[in-house]
Amino acid sequence: MSSWFEERRADKAADAQQRREDREFEARLRREERREARKDEREEQVQRRRERAQRRAARAARREKALTPGNVYRRGTLALVAASALASLPAQIIHFVKIYWMLFPIGPAVEGAAWVMAAGVAYADEKKLPVWVRWVLRVLSLAAAGFAANINYEYGLSLASAGVSPGNAHIAGVGLAAVTLGGPLFFEVRQWVLTLTAAVADPKKRAEEKARAKHEKKRRNDHKAVVKLARRLVSAAPYGKLSFEDAFAAAWEIKYGTNLPGMTPDLHAEKLASSKALADAMDAANGSPVSTRSRLLQLLHPAPSALISRPGSSQVASDLPPVSEKPQKAAQKGGRKVPPLHRRSKGDTVPFHPIAKKEAALERGGSPRRISVANGHHH
Repeated sequence: MSSWFEERRADKAADAQQRREDREFEARLRREERREARKDEREEQVQRRRERAQRRAARAARREKALTPGNVYRRGTLALVAASALASLPAQIIHFVKIYWMLFPIGPAVEGAAWVMAAGVAYADEKKLPVWVRWVLRVLSLAAAGFAANINYEYGLSLASAGVSPGNAHIAGVGLAAVTLGGPLFFEVRQWVLTLTAAVADPKKRAEEKARAKHEKKRRNDHKAVVKLARRLVSAAPYGKLSFEDAFAAAWEIKYGTNLPGMTPDLHAEKLASSKALADAMDAANGSPVSTRSRLLQLLHPAPSALISRPGSSQVASDLPPVSEKPQKAAQKGGRKVPPLHRRSKGDTVPFHPIAKKEAALERGGSPRRISVANGHHH
């Protein structure tokens, strides 16, 4: 019986121990979970702070980029242009509506014509259209703006009949006319500034384009017939098969008979006359004709300078075998005797050149043997 109670107490003690261990494990698990939760929360806070800092930096960068002088000028000019249009348009609408209500579209049409022509100038600058196109658009824009300004000025003066003092009515008319003309003028000035800025950004390209345009204009003015024929050749060829430069070279050859641009028959004749005059002058200076054949022979078969430098000598030192500075040793007994140095033997030297023989004979005062020449060779 006592053993049963002891086992029972042992079981209860084991159960209590197990419950304590379970509670400790659960508490430890809850602490780990709370620690992980706090860690995750801290990481989320850091990430949120990092994202907020990135958004602030992006907003600051956009603000800095948007507030550059160039952007402020471009956007500010557009805002000023929009304000001038809003100020001038109502007066025109009221003016035409008072005349007859169906004339309502005339006001927006006149004001819109000025702005459309001004935008056309910007488009022409972008597409590099001819200068006269831009000036035509500018004249049309200013004409429409001037007509609208006149209407607004008259409307401002008419306010005197509505109880406004004449001085204030005059100021209102001048102000309406000024904003009506000022909008297109400000837009045109803006376009000029942008165009000049683009030119300054790449001065080398701008200078090259100007130089190319100047060259093409000068070519059209100096060689009108050749340019006209070159354009006809380009139009006759399939599209894209013949460039204008190739057509110009072909047209030049057709017109003047030479494929060298710039040369003409007159220039070729002048060149030949100059060459003949130069040859005559050289003949007069040398005292004998300097023919082309003799010059070619002299170039093809030049006389060695060493052969004509010493006409009195019968042999050139360079044709002799080299002389050793050291004395020759005595020949061994019974051997063959060594021939003396510088003894002439057949074939040990190069024969004299015919020109050298002729020059030597001339310098000695004799009559040289005639040397026949055929096709640049001596016989």
